[in-house]
Amino acid sequence: MNWQKVTEKLVSWIRDRVAAAGSKGVVVGLSGGLDSSVAAVLCHHAFPQDMLALILPCHGSDEDVEHARMVADQFSIPAKMVALDDTYDTLLKVLPDDRAAEVSRLAQANLKARLRMLTLYYFANQLNYLVVGSSNRDELTLGYFTKYGDGGVDIQPLGNLLKGQVKELAQFLGIPQPIINKPPSAGLWEGQTDEEELGVSYDELDRYLASGEASAAIKKRVESMIATNRHKRQPPPVADL
Repeated sequence: MNWQKVTEKLVSWIRDRVAAAGSKGVVVGLSGGLDSSVAAVLCHHAFPQDMLALILPCHGSDEDVEHARMVADQFSIPAKMVALDDTYDTLLKVLPDDRAAEVSRLAQANLKARLRMLTLYYFANQLNYLVVGSSNRDELTLGYFTKYGDGGVDIQPLGNLLKGQVKELAQFLGIPQPIINKPPSAGLWEGQTDEEELGVSYDELDRYLASGEASAAIKKRVESMIATNRHKRQPPPVADL
C-alpha cells in the first residue's frame, strides 16, 4: 500500500466524521500499544489543536504507561493521565463475586475496559469531541473487544486495516520500535496476550481474512469466534409488535 495516501485518506475521513457530527475534535485512549498509538498519531494529524489522548492505567504494566507517554512526547500529542486503579478496586468491593474464577477474571477484565470508556466519554462530552476507537479489522471481524468497553466508540479509523497493515502504517508514521515489536496485548490481566487468548496468530488471522486460506483448525476457530460474537457487531435487537 501507499501509506502516505492511506494516511491522508484516514486523516481526511476523521475530519469529515467530526464535522458531520458537529463536534470540535477527538479524544482517544492511548494504551501504549500499537493500534492506539497509530490512532492517536492519525488523530493528531487531523486535529493538532483539538484532540486529547487519555492514558488510563488500571492495574496495568508500567511499560505500557511508559510507551504511551513516549508516543505523546515524540509527537507532541496533548495527553492527560487518569489512573483508574482506585475506582476499579472500589467497584470490586461492592460487586458480588459468586461465579467460577475464570468467569470472574473475564468480568473483571471487561470492567477495566468499560471504566476506560466511561472516562473517555466524560472528556468527550466536556469538550464536544468524538471518541476514537483503535480496533483493527481482525478485532472487529472476530468481535475481539469488550462490548460497551473498547467497542464503545464513535468512529473506528483502523477498522479496515488488518493487524499487519496497522504495523506497516506504524512504521511509516514513525511509531517507536519497542511498541511495534512488543506482543499485542489488551492489558486486561498480567501476562495476557492477544494471540494466546485468540488461539491463533495475527499472521494466520490476516492471511485467512485476506484470502480465505488457512488450516481447517484455524478456519473452525475463527468462524466460531465470528458466530459467537456476532451480537457485538450489531445494534441491540428491538422486539417486533
